[in-house]
Parts: sequence; C-alpha cells; structure tokens
Amino acid sequence: MKYSFVPLLVLLSILNLSAQINFDDYFLAKSLRVDYILAGNAETESIYLEQVKQEPHWGGPKKNLIDKFDYGEYKFTVYDSLTNKLIYSRSFCTLFEEWQTTEEAKSLNRSFYQTLIFPFPKNTVRLEIFSRNNENKFLRIFELIIDPEDYFINADLLKKINSIKVVDSGNPAIKVDIAFIAEGYTKKEIIKFIKDAERFAGYLFEIAPFSDYKHKFNIWAVLAVSEDSGTDIPAENIWNKTAVNSNFYTFDLERYLTTYDYKSVRDIAANVPYDQIYVLVNTSKYGGGGIFNHYSFCTSDNKNSKEVFIHEFGHGFAGLADEYYASSVAYQDFFNLELEPWQLNITTLVDFESKWKDMVDKKIPVPTPPEEKYFDNVGVFEGGGYVAKGVYRPFNNCRMKSNSAPGFCPVCQKAIIKMIDFYSE
Repeated sequence: MKYSFVPLLVLLSILNLSAQINFDDYFLAKSLRVDYILAGNAETESIYLEQVKQEPHWGGPKKNLIDKFDYGEYKFTVYDSLTNKLIYSRSFCTLFEEWQTTEEAKSLNRSFYQTLIFPFPKNTVRLEIFSRNNENKFLRIFELIIDPEDYFINADLLKKINSIKVVDSGNPAIKVDIAFIAEGYTKKEIIKFIKDAERFAGYLFEIAPFSDYKHKFNIWAVLAVSEDSGTDIPAENIWNKTAVNSNFYTFDLERYLTTYDYKSVRDIAANVPYDQIYVLVNTSKYGGGGIFNHYSFCTSDNKNSKEVFIHEFGHGFAGLADEYYASSVAYQDFFNLELEPWQLNITTLVDFESKWKDMVDKKIPVPTPPEEKYFDNVGVFEGGGYVAKGVYRPFNNCRMKSNSAPGFCPVCQKAIIKMIDFYSE
C-alpha cells in the first residue's frame, strides 16, 4: 500500500489563505473519502486509518476551497505533494470530542467512526489532520500520503438509493447543498418522508436569514428505506433496524438524538452532491442533535420539530454554540473560561473584540443586565454554553437558546450569512 503515517504533534504553521486555487488544476469532479477511527479517553486521542474511498459526486464549492473560518475542534488540510501547495482545507467537530467531556470518558477508552471528504485529487496529496488543544491551538495528530492511482482506494459502487430534489436552485458548486436522509421510514412510509422533507425545507425558508437566501440552496431527499419504523430508545428497551442506526439517549441524555454509525450516514449521503447532511427521524418523540460539519438530526412529528430543526442546523451549518444554561447536559467544563471560544455567538470576554463588540450600541452596558429594556438589543447577557456564569450570549433570547425565541438573533444571522456566502460564491 502507498500510505505513510507521521504520528507527530506539531503546531500548525501559518497558512497563506489569500491565493485562489483553480479547482480544475488539482481536482476531478468527484470525491475522495478518508474513513478513520478516533479513539481515546478524556485525556488522549489517536487516529487509525479505516479506508480510503472514491465517491461519485462533489457537492462542495469549486472556488472557496480553503477554509477561512478555523471553527471546530478539528481541521484537515490537503497539500499537493509536488508543489507543497495548500489546495483544500476544512474544519469540523465530532461526536468523539463531545464524549471526551463526559464523566464516562474519565474512566473508559472508546472509539468513534469518523470520515472526511474532499475533491478527488489529480496528483498525489498529503492529508494532515489537526486537533484543537486546551490552549485553543491546532496540533497535527495525523498525516497520510495518498496517491490517487493507488489500486487500494475503494472504488466499490455504492448501493444505489433513489433521491429527489426538493429545492432546485442550480449548480451544486455555487449553492449550499443539503442532503435530507430518511431514517426510520419503512418502504410504505417513503411517501411520508418526501412530504416531511418538503415540509422541513419550508421551515428553513420561513426564518431569517434563510428566508432571504432560498435561491442559494439545493435540498435533496435521499430515500433510504429502513426495515423498522422509528428509532432506538435504549431506556425503553426499544431497538429498531433503521438505515443509519440512530438512537435517543446519546451520552445518556434522553433528548440527544444521534448515531454512532457515521459510515452509514456518509454512504447514504454519497448518492447526491452535498455540503450538509440532515437526518430526519420518523418519530414524534422530542429530540435532536447537531454537530458542525458532521451531521444534524431532528424528529419529524413532535410539536417542537420545527424549532429543533432550525436550532440543530445552526450547530451543523454555522458552528453556533448552545446559548442555554439551565437544561441538563452530559458535558462537564465544556468551555475553558480562561480562553475565548471559537463559536461566534458566545464569549468569555477574554477576546470580545473578535466577536460581536462592533454590534453593541455604546449605550448598552457590557455585561448587559437581564432587564426588559435591553431584551430587543444586541448586548452581552451572562449565561450560555451550558453554564450560568462566565459565558455570555449576544441576545436575551435566540433560537440557539430556546424554542420560544422567534428566530435567530442578529449575531447568529450574521454568522449564518457568512457561511452561506462561503459556499455559494
């Protein structure tokens, strides 16, 4: 095999992000997927290669190939081996790094399936994966040389799954492409899924800023059929055979709906070009989950499904943080109060200049008292990121804080628009 590994931890060097990359100079219009295992505990992490795979579609942009945000707990970079030129990068989050903040991770080692995807290279490339450490710096934890001519790259044809285009705005290279995946819909319920997908697409474009940007989105409905209807509810001893093996009670939190089977998620999504994956789960139970550049989940028929759907997409698409602090969570010390978090909608005031300070009127006190006269203004309200003290949010009530909010606050809207523009230029 033509893979080589360098398990060194080094600081990420400063990258020149200003130069535009001509897609056709370096890539073909299909995808290369790298599957690996993230394993460890609260203090350690390791990467183990699983497979390198070819996929038929590239749904991402062909212009903005270099990530300019540096959000997320991880990032990967792709270099052309001949010129050592950076030709692609993306940042992301994982279920693994969330698990690392739980009580269980203090005494147990676990592994999580993970994948990353980039345009299929024409020439040999060097892939590097970085992890954000406790000092908010990216450290390299993995390196892999990939020769696109290597016959060990898995080119098996995927199981064909039918899809329909719910929203068609044009060329995927200049649109935000969302793949809605059916989960817990039996063959007899696929028509219901199509109607649900159309309904949830409508929810997205009812709320600002998405309501002003529908022309920049494509939405695909991937008609994955499950043997059973619904999803797993472990605490109730309910176990169903479904397309992506989803479950409530992630990290023993009832409402947290995810899957550990990320491989199946990616395999199904690969039937269409996509930037974002959203799994619609056929149940009326309350719950959902969203992980930045990983996946988003919500249920189809709960009275709060619309609100949860929008909230979780805030996580998955724009990397927005949770702004609530009174609800139970499985995480412990999720944010270091001595550092400025990377999420744009919360601050510890360590580096407020980098956040929404320019959007706060000079008449608004910082921090902002929880008084009604300030509730319709951008301010700095204490409480967010799962804690009541030390983390601040920009608005009294926003969709990232509660289901009762009318929508996203101005700060979250600004962050979402930046991401829409990045994928649709």
